Amino acid sequence: MSDVHIKILDNGPLVVQGQVSITDAEGGQFSVSADKPAIALCRCAASKNKPFCDGSHRDAGFDACDRAPAD
Repeated sequence: MSDVHIKILDNGPLVVQGQVSITDAEGGQFSVSADKPAIALCRCAASKNKPFCDGSHRDAGFDACDRAPAD
């Protein structure tokens, strides 16, 4: 499996780079194109295309700037 990198965007989605599969709670698979270099996963719960981001966080006023703890 290739390397996967996840970046948390300020006030936006999780951007996942690398080949991944996404499975729901019942084992169903979401379609993820193998030729896409990255996907964006919703954090705001306003997307109409969950679990993927559709940009709704902008209109929803989603506010989150998570930072990793300092060592």
